[in-house]
This record gives sequence, C-alpha cells and structure tokens, in this order.
Amino acid sequence: MTEALLELAQIDKAFPGVKALDNACLSVYPGKVMALLGENGAGKSTLMKVLTGIYSKDKGYIRYQNTPVNFTGPKHSQEAGISIIHQELNLIPELTIAENIFLGREKVSALGRIKWSEMYREADALLKRLRVSRSSNIPLGDLSLGEQQMVEIAKALSFNSKIIIMDEPTDALTDTEAQSLFEVIAELRQQGCGIVYISHRLKEIFQVCDDITVLRDGKFVAQCAVSDTNEEKLIEMMVGRKLEEQYPRIDSSLSTTCLEVKHLSGSCVKDVSFYLNHGEILGISGLMGAGRTELAKVIYGSLKKDAGEVTLNGKAIHCKTPQEGLACGIAYISEDRKGEGLVLGLSVKENMTLSALAELSNMGQIQHKNEATAVEDFIKIFNIKTPSRNQTIGNLSGGNQQKVAIAKGLMTKPKVLILDEPTRGVDVGAKKEIYQLVNQFKAEGMSIILVSSEMPEVLGMSDRIIVMHEGRISGEFTDKDANQEKLMACAVGKEFKEVAA
Repeated sequence: MTEALLELAQIDKAFPGVKALDNACLSVYPGKVMALLGENGAGKSTLMKVLTGIYSKDKGYIRYQNTPVNFTGPKHSQEAGISIIHQELNLIPELTIAENIFLGREKVSALGRIKWSEMYREADALLKRLRVSRSSNIPLGDLSLGEQQMVEIAKALSFNSKIIIMDEPTDALTDTEAQSLFEVIAELRQQGCGIVYISHRLKEIFQVCDDITVLRDGKFVAQCAVSDTNEEKLIEMMVGRKLEEQYPRIDSSLSTTCLEVKHLSGSCVKDVSFYLNHGEILGISGLMGAGRTELAKVIYGSLKKDAGEVTLNGKAIHCKTPQEGLACGIAYISEDRKGEGLVLGLSVKENMTLSALAELSNMGQIQHKNEATAVEDFIKIFNIKTPSRNQTIGNLSGGNQQKVAIAKGLMTKPKVLILDEPTRGVDVGAKKEIYQLVNQFKAEGMSIILVSSEMPEVLGMSDRIIVMHEGRISGEFTDKDANQEKLMACAVGKEFKEVAA
C-alpha cells in the first residue's frame, strides 16, 4: 500500500469520568477516501479534535507527511494543510457567503484594504464548483440549511488542503447537493488529497470511500478495504452485535383521530389537510424546501398560521407560540439541535428539563429531587453516554445530544410528538434505540409525526405517509402501498391521490 500521508497511532485521551480514546489509530492515504465509522460516542470527533489541536493527546503519536507533528490548534493544522468540515455549522448568518468563507483571512491590498471584487470572485468560483446557484454577496442567513452546509464545504475547499476531514457532510444536503459533493470528492482524489469521511449513512461509504476504519468505545477495531466488506459486517463491527432488523415497526390499531388539520396555510404551507390517529406514526416525506418543517412549525406555533383549522382531540387549538403549543400538548423536536433544540452551554439536566419546569415545580419552586430522578430515568431509557447529568451538553457527541433533545420533548408528556429529522447524525445502533422508544410511546397511545428526508426511515417506521411538494400534499399512502418510487414521484410533483388511505 502507498505510504500514509497522515498517521495517528496509539492515541489515548481521557476526560473526567470517561476515557474517550484508548489506543485509537487512523491512517489516511494520498488520493484515497478513508471512512471513519463508529457509534455516537465511539471517539471519532474526539480523534479529529486531537489531530487538529483542539485537544491535546495523553499518549500516542501523529505523523504527517512522514514528519512527527503536534498541532497547537485549528489555525496551526489548517496552515499545515489539514481542513475540517464540521458536522455543526460554524458560520455567521449576518455576513455574506464570501465573508464567511474568508473570515479571518480576507484578501487585502498592500494598504490593508479588503479586495472585495477578488474575494467575491473566488467565492463565486467555489460555489460554482459545488453547483450552488447563489451569488456570494448575499447574506448567509438567506440560505437553506443545506445550502449553508455547502458554504461550510466551500470554506474548507478554499484552503487547498492536502487532508480534508468531512464530518457528516451530507446530513443537511439534498440528493442533488450530495451528488455535487461526491463529484468534488472525486476531483480531490485525483489531485492526490487524502480525505477522512465520517458518516452514518452506510450507502454513502460504499459509494465514495476506498477504505474503512472502525472505532468502538474509543478503541481501534479494524481497518479494511470497502471492497472487502458489506453493510452487515460494518454494523456488527461498529456496535459489537448484529442488528437483526433496522426498522422495528409495530402495527397500529388506527383507532380514533387525535389531531386534525384542515386547509392549513402559513409560511411555505399551502392549503394542507390531514389527520393523525392515536397511537399512529404519520410520516412526512418530500425534498428539502417542500414545506415539511414549516408545516410542523405552523402546527406547533413557532411559525404564523395564515388560514385553516387545527383540532386536538376534537377541540380547536390556536398555537401562536411554542409555549402555547406545549401547553396544548404538542412537542416539536427541531431538525437543528444546535440552533433551536439545545442550549450547548447548559448541562444535560438543564437542557432536558427546560420545557418541563412547570411540571417539575411546586408553588413556583423546582423540585430538584424529582427533576434529578426524571433526568436519570431518561438517561437510562435512552442509553445517553454522559459522565453525569451535570455534564455540559456541548461536550457530548452529536447523537447523544440528539437523544437529549428528544427526551426534552417527552419530558412535557405530549399528546402529539413531532420528530423533525430525529436520527440526523445518529449512528445505526442509536437509531434502532430511538426507533424502539418511538414504538414504545406509540404503543402507549402517543400520536407521532415523523418528518424525515431518509425514505427508508419513513417507509420503515410509518403507518401512513404524506408527501409534500412546494408546500402542498402531493400524495398519501398506507405503509402497505408505499415504496421509494412512489414517494419520489410525489416529491417531484406527481400526484398519487388515487392511492390515498
């Protein structure tokens, strides 16, 4: 095999109460894509932070271009030719796209003046390379979440790095945007770049990667060629056991109606009507920008309703704020856990109970013993990997943060639980845990709306599915009628009303 461009070997890293890395290893080769896989909490992000100097290692060595290195921080590693595309966006909405891409390293003249035309020209070229049809002089906040992710990728490409680390790069991307990224990866491979590709979407691994490194509980498990393995073997290596059934759906009795929406219109939502039964999972599918999230937020009260009616258990409700939505018995788990779902500077306990403090209080005083008991129960139920309930949530892996976000919604004991991309950035083992918990709540009679861009997830877990296109419902299916071809046809605008349930 070609000599490694980058090698991390025998890396140890411990934090108070937890050993995050234990003899972890990773090798990256020029012109190749190395997948780095493992469950949430396996140590993938910690290993990358050790590499880029965010964390100092306790033991082991790093060799880059055949020279031992110890980077003192991200700036140091970037200057050496190592860039990282983070799973969580690190961008400023108020600045333009170009200003975000070149923030802190603006193009300046000899007199110290910013060369705006040159900066925008280079930013436009990067966007064109990624097939993003936007001008780089518009505010980043005007972009969709997927487009912002493409800007994060453009920012990394602007460094002309020898090593590029991609941490869940397609999480917020449409299929078209993801394909554009894969084409850029092919170009980078031809240029001799080494790429570390971290993703929970196993199909992508077989599409874009050459080799695979698996971590489990901070330890190195295996390195192998993509051609020498398959999804079943990978899952077994990652979780240490076989996953017999990826989507453990249980049947619904489809009894009485819980939620009914009639001719609802609002932000990007146009004349939508549907119903949701007690103990039922209703999947909402569609392409990015179809209005799925907006529909959920209008029902919940975080976006304005312009027209229509919403009834819960036969009673009309008018939710104008999230507080009113929670009071009515509707909980919404956001697709954007960093921006909307969690307060990263607070603890696991504080985040989990934030929406349920009224239920945990007596005469205006929080009952701290009851609060601690409830939090510990959810930590066990969700198998959240944290040293304690008082750990700052920003220190947890993305998947464990997502579990806390879902638990936060359940703390309010909702009648309707809206899950918007609930397994985004969550590994296959944790996904199944979440699905099993969703089934448990469903069996207890909770009504659940599942918004997801992953068709296998919608098909595998839903009792009925509605598909949205440009703010309207373009199709409705029972679990027995639905398949990926029908959902995609509706997602691009073809209607299937004749097979509606």
